[in-house]
Amino acid sequence: MRSYRQLIKPCLISSITSIALALCASAQAETSIRATGLVSTHKFHTQLEKEFYGTLSEKSGIPLAINFNPLDVVGVDMQDTLRMVKSGAFDIVQSTVGAAARDDAFLEGVDLIGVSTSMDQLKPVIDAFRPELEKRVAEKFNAKVLGLWPYGPQVFYCNAEINSLESLAGLKVRSYTASMSTLLESLGATPVTMSFKEVYPALQRGVVDCAITSPTSGNTGNWPEVTTHFLPLGISWSVNGHFMNLDKWNSFSEAEQATLTEAFAGFEQGFWDLASENNGWAIACNTGGEGCQNYTEFDMTLVEPTPADQEMVTKATMENVLPGWAETCNESFSECTAIWNSTVGKERDIRL
Repeated sequence: MRSYRQLIKPCLISSITSIALALCASAQAETSIRATGLVSTHKFHTQLEKEFYGTLSEKSGIPLAINFNPLDVVGVDMQDTLRMVKSGAFDIVQSTVGAAARDDAFLEGVDLIGVSTSMDQLKPVIDAFRPELEKRVAEKFNAKVLGLWPYGPQVFYCNAEINSLESLAGLKVRSYTASMSTLLESLGATPVTMSFKEVYPALQRGVVDCAITSPTSGNTGNWPEVTTHFLPLGISWSVNGHFMNLDKWNSFSEAEQATLTEAFAGFEQGFWDLASENNGWAIACNTGGEGCQNYTEFDMTLVEPTPADQEMVTKATMENVLPGWAETCNESFSECTAIWNSTVGKERDIRL
């Protein structure tokens, strides 16, 4: 006759095994995602990212374990993020299309200098170009486009005395896209390509005389500490995107993909809302004007844009920026111009 100890031992082993299997199944059901996003100085945008990723699993009903860190925390340059999502080093990344365009000029077609001069013009341009951009990103970077949104108008911060766009002639100006550099050259300025984190010390030391970014980015990056004149003439929008590794995306069921698509659509809208509200506050704060909210107040000299300034941008866009981009893009992608003409060009009544 078997003892009680002999009888219970198999039961314990069976129970322990069942629990272990259940825990293993639970762990397997939870999808691990490593994500990176905007640098932490972009406080409202980074806050939006943290809140979104922190609640995505609960709100979507999909068991996700998301490890999110801003770019500067993980020591990653934005120009490398699409490469990293392609390799699988990150599952979700954020990048400006301008930074990613160094690997594929086609991407910059959604936000070329001087094409969309207001957010009302930009939104239908993005909607028209998005399907083609999604195809290209999948092909070139093995990535899924989760959202596209503008950071805000790209404007001028200068530590030299300027009174119009003409004043940039002879100055060294920070640029970060090819079409932006073409515009600056057309204006007689010398473009100096550098990342955002390099700009503050470059302005401080006189390596560059001016730099281009959004009102909010410049303010949170404390650029007014090392600049004196502010020209809020928007030349482009720093269109950003969030991207997921395509293999990771395809690991979700169709139902889960639909849920994630809806969640990221709301996430994208949050960034559009920030672009609508916050840049006005930052402009007021940069120049010590009325309406300064939520940003650091400075006392830069406001240089009001004029119709002549806008005409200069338009002329440079049509004569130099668009032809230059088309030539470069067609060299690596023969369908580039045709696709742009049928999407962005059709929307803006421009033909390359």
